[in-house]
Amino acid sequence: MKTKKFMLSEQQMPTKWYNIVADMPNKPLPALDPATKQPVTFESLSRVFGEELVKQELSEERFIEIPDEVQDLYKIWRPTPLVRAYGLERMLDTPAKIYFKNESTSPAGSHKPNTAIPQAYYNAKQGIKYLATETGGGQWGSAMALACQYFNIDLRVYMVKVSCEQKPYRKLLMNAWGANVIPSPSTTTRFGRDVLAKDPDCAGNLGIAISEAVEVALEHGEHTRYCLGSVMNHVLLHQTIIGEEALLQMEMAGDEPDVVIGCFGGGSNFAGIGFPFLRRNLTEGKQTRIVAVEPTSCPKLTRGEFQYDFGDTAGMTPMMPMYTLGHSFQPSNIHAGGLRYHGAGSIVSQLYKDRLIEAQSVPQLETFAAGMMFANSEGIIPAPESCHAIAVAIREAKRAKEEGCPRTILFNLSGNGMIDLYAFEQYFANKLTDYDLPESEIRRSIDELEQII
Repeated sequence: MKTKKFMLSEQQMPTKWYNIVADMPNKPLPALDPATKQPVTFESLSRVFGEELVKQELSEERFIEIPDEVQDLYKIWRPTPLVRAYGLERMLDTPAKIYFKNESTSPAGSHKPNTAIPQAYYNAKQGIKYLATETGGGQWGSAMALACQYFNIDLRVYMVKVSCEQKPYRKLLMNAWGANVIPSPSTTTRFGRDVLAKDPDCAGNLGIAISEAVEVALEHGEHTRYCLGSVMNHVLLHQTIIGEEALLQMEMAGDEPDVVIGCFGGGSNFAGIGFPFLRRNLTEGKQTRIVAVEPTSCPKLTRGEFQYDFGDTAGMTPMMPMYTLGHSFQPSNIHAGGLRYHGAGSIVSQLYKDRLIEAQSVPQLETFAAGMMFANSEGIIPAPESCHAIAVAIREAKRAKEEGCPRTILFNLSGNGMIDLYAFEQYFANKLTDYDLPESEIRRSIDELEQII
């Protein structure tokens, strides 16, 4: 009988996060204070983030212990299954073997609690009572709302306005877990009011929402901090429990992936599945391909430039070395809200610059077609973001068939789409389109950047 699902016991769950900075041949360039253009300090970052998180942000230790309290909460849904996608293989009539890591089984329906829980834990341990954050499609905000309930922290979430309108049930889920959700841009911050004064109909983006949340964190006293769901080193670190589990599960399956795939917004689920496998490339000479998949309408890796840029639209955050479309870039209103971000994290950007990882972009209609193929063959409705990884897994499987050679494909199913069904309704009604992003639009925002590199 074929084995469909590979499960670890709680006792086999990894007890350490992996920090890829320890093994990178070229370390990421430092983040810079925008006023002095000097590397940021522990003190300056600690005004925004929890102190223990800043230590992890700046660490070069290879492995960092997962606190017992965090492990206990992880065990509500972890370890997550590794699944052989036999149904998708049959539908594609491919010689490829396809596996997916199912991160949709968390209470919030995505991989995001992997970092939300430790971020809430470390802030609570420091005595922080209030947190501010942003969310695009709502998965990060939902995860942070859940985590803050566990640790009795008040949470304010700035949700990108177009996603708030497209996904009202994400907002209700956050409300159910006690979070105050505000469509961004909003009138509750100076920057939000400035944006609305210039464009009253602004649909918002993650950069604007980050600016509003950071403004709140900086102006609301010593017991308030900001939390980020992607991009930063400590966030990517926490997500590596995904890949650490997958390494053990692929061994259980007696298989070895030729390619590991994750959708890409700021880098959290991509790093989570990819970095532990990349470690073996860097330290053991393995040659697994690690592929980041982004929307063609927001292609920072495939069409952006490597420059110092702000992580937010207002320019409140440190300047980070990244592949970017420019912090003033306004993405089109695609349904994969979590991928509508102008820049890539500094670690992922350096790895891509050094050609240690790959990147592909996929148009919106192809991603939804891939998501429906997966739903019809494997029974799971995927999140619009996850559909990007599925689309490239299907590309790889079709290529294996065309070339007549087998290959083993692993992708991260970063979340389910049960609260994103409006997007599929629009797809069924032929109301979704692909957006052909003109080069002039990219150049306009990139040319505004201060040239530091």
